[in-house]
Amino acid sequence: MYKHILVPVAFDEAHDPGEAVAVARRLVADDGQVSLLHVMAHVPSYVINYVPEGFQAEAQTAIVASLEAMGADLPNVKGVVEEGHAGKTIVKWGALNAVDCIVIASHRPGVQDIVLGSTAAQVVRHAKCAVHVTR
Repeated sequence: MYKHILVPVAFDEAHDPGEAVAVARRLVADDGQVSLLHVMAHVPSYVINYVPEGFQAEAQTAIVASLEAMGADLPNVKGVVEEGHAGKTIVKWGALNAVDCIVIASHRPGVQDIVLGSTAAQVVRHAKCAVHVTR
């Protein structure tokens, strides 16, 4: 059993976090913690002037609430929003927060993934802890 599990969550049609959350539920120790992490892309500087003031903070608050609702039946669940590149941010956050297992959902690879690599593949290659990939 793991003490601190990280479940990255992408809010798009290609990824269903349900299976990853279910796996985390089975793998976490009774006194363990599960962190649900969503990584927001940086807003380019040429766009920032068109984003209403306070929008980013409101969006982060709403996402944290959605994450914590998604994991309501998990022990010591915590919703987290970070800004950055998804793969790098997941690996870095895991290393900085004593995560001993990452449970990440993956999709069927497409041509883009062959050229650029998927987020799950990047996490598998660079994480310093156990990684479980669900499909």
